[in-house]
Parts: sequence; C-alpha cells; structure tokens
Amino acid sequence: MHTQYVCELKAAQSAMFMIRKYAVDKAGSDALLAWLQPFEAFIYKREGDWRLLAAKNKLTKSVVPKSSSPYGQNLIDKMVLLIKEELHHFYQVLEVMDEYGVEYRSITPCRYAKGMLTHVKTFEPDALIDKLIVGAFIEARSCERFAMLAPHLDKRLGDFYLSLLRSEARHYQDYLTLAKEIAGPDQSDKVESRVAYFADIEASLITSEDSDFKFHSGVPKIAMN
Repeated sequence: MHTQYVCELKAAQSAMFMIRKYAVDKAGSDALLAWLQPFEAFIYKREGDWRLLAAKNKLTKSVVPKSSSPYGQNLIDKMVLLIKEELHHFYQVLEVMDEYGVEYRSITPCRYAKGMLTHVKTFEPDALIDKLIVGAFIEARSCERFAMLAPHLDKRLGDFYLSLLRSEARHYQDYLTLAKEIAGPDQSDKVESRVAYFADIEASLITSEDSDFKFHSGVPKIAMN
C-alpha cells in the first residue's frame, strides 16, 4: 500500500508532462504546475496536511491548446481527466493508509517504467506515440494487479481496489486511443507494431529477477546466505 500512493502521483505527473510538452503554452503550463504543487510538496518536502489535499484537486484555469500544437484539445481533455482521477486516488490511498495505520515513508522509483521509457523513439510524433503506449501498458498492468489482489483482501480494501480497477481500465484505453489518433488512420499498423514491441520489452521486465519488490516489478530475487 505504501508504494501505491507514489504510483498514483507518478501517473498524474506523467500525464501532466505530456500536456505541458506537447499541447499548451506557458500560461497553461503554469496553471498545471500550480495544480500539482501541493501534492508534490507533501510527498517530496513533507509540507502540508494530507487531509487538505482533496480540496486542492482543482485546475483553477482553463487550459487550451497552443496555436502551434498539432495535437489539440483531445489530448488535453483526456489527460486532464486522468490527472484529476489519479490525484483523487492519491488522496484515497493516503486515507486508507491512515485508516489501517500504514506508515508513510519515501520510496525509490522501480525499474519498470524507466525500463520501458528507455526504448521510446527520439523523434516526433513517434516519441509521443511511444510514450502513450508505455502509459497504456502501465495503466493496464495496474488494472490487472488490482483485479488479482482484490479477492484476497478484506472487503474494505477489496472494494477500494475494484473501484481503482475501473478507472485504470479506462485510462489505458484512453492512452491507446490517443496514440492511434496522433498516428493517423493510415498508420494503425505502425501503432500495433509498437504495442507488440513494447509488449516484448515489458515481458522481459516482469519475468526477470528483480531485487526491488514494488507494485510494478519483476520476479522477486531471493537473497542467498
């Protein structure tokens, strides 16, 4: 549980990075950063009270695409909704941790997302398409893990994980839809080939030995005496 709140924040940060890099001007970028700031301050600087974060999950200004962006309002709309839901999940996880007496502590990133992102292409729009595909894999695996864990938990936690599952399922579909829209209708085969490519990368990451056990990790490495 203590790793999950970081996963939710990282998901929000990743979606926000894509909007800021590809779709909005400086005013929109600043508004997005201001939205995320209280959540990052709590995690990285231990500032503020987590109980107040629910009231801060608001984008105070409308965000519109910059005139030079070829990606448009659809990228913004889908990612803003995803960010809002991930930050809500972030708060919910902290709420559950408090209820169950789970200690809050800092954790280091796992190798999973980094291992996927190192294979993203370096030219556009292929880089963005690859990032969206990686986002889809991360969300889909979260959905899968929630489904696997829920039956083995008490009702409170099981119901909570099932509620998260529904959101994650929509998120990975949104990522894939955006990847296909940005690639264009005549490039669907290219998107499918990149999905297959990242599926192989991901399979290697989740079936190989991993010394760091987290929500997204490989096979636990057994320490030898």
